[in-house]
Amino acid sequence: AAIDSLVLCKFTNMGVADEYFARVLTAVTGIPYATGDLIQVGERVWNLERLYNLREGFTRKDDTLPRRLLSEAPGDGPSQGWVVQLEPMLKEYYRGRGWDENGVPKPKKLAELGLDDL
Repeated sequence: AAIDSLVLCKFTNMGVADEYFARVLTAVTGIPYATGDLIQVGERVWNLERLYNLREGFTRKDDTLPRRLLSEAPGDGPSQGWVVQLEPMLKEYYRGRGWDENGVPKPKKLAELGLDDL
């Protein structure tokens, strides 16, 4: 999310050191960033995006996949015979992000990211 927010295509920049992205972020914002800061910047971006979407009316029911992935198992390949079980995956994803069961960032997570005033 940090690299995406720099409006750079990560696919055309494969092999570029994270240090470069940290320097670009510093140049754009005027705030000094080191390579290790990119993960927290990305985490902040991801949570801000989530808060924006929630404000605009998106809910857990919008966190879905195409119907075909939820109802048809592939006939071959590594996922042969397996239909996506979205609910347990969403629960685990939300927990890993520090969000509640509805996909809302918890106050503790927002405070950790310096976003507790939102």
